[in-house]
Amino acid sequence: MAIKTIEDLFIHELSDTYSAEKQMTKSLPRLAKAATDEGLVAAFEAHLTETEAQVERLEQVAEVLGVKLKRIKCEAMEGLVDEAKEIIDSIDAGPLRDAALIGGAQKAEHYEIAAYGTLCAMAKSLGYKDALPLLLETLEEEKATDEKLTILAEQGGNQRAAEQAA
Repeated sequence: MAIKTIEDLFIHELSDTYSAEKQMTKSLPRLAKAATDEGLVAAFEAHLTETEAQVERLEQVAEVLGVKLKRIKCEAMEGLVDEAKEIIDSIDAGPLRDAALIGGAQKAEHYEIAAYGTLCAMAKSLGYKDALPLLLETLEEEKATDEKLTILAEQGGNQRAAEQAA
């Protein structure tokens, strides 16, 4: 796709983010299955439900704007998903793997926060008043998920991993 205008760029970024969210809906069940901490499992399962709603919200944005999402693959999210697979394959189940899964999930959340922040800024500049609230809602959800992951790490996830090594 040739990107020649800010509108083209917005559609490209929207499509890329849509691909990222679709990849997350496939990855989150694997993360939940690989985690051993019940709180972390619950967080991954809850975020799957949230991510499915985010996919629908992106479809709504495209519909509201009358644009068609491009069939592209988000290479960045693919790399983050591959990293998570590597964590699962290379670290035995337990607190250390859980700590690594939290870190990997936070990388993905930070990527999504950046993506939605960019989309919100573009939507604002383009005057996409009907799309902006949908994008802002997801941005806030992504920030909240990142905060929940931080709390899981700080409330014992990292400490249990440290004790496992000792």
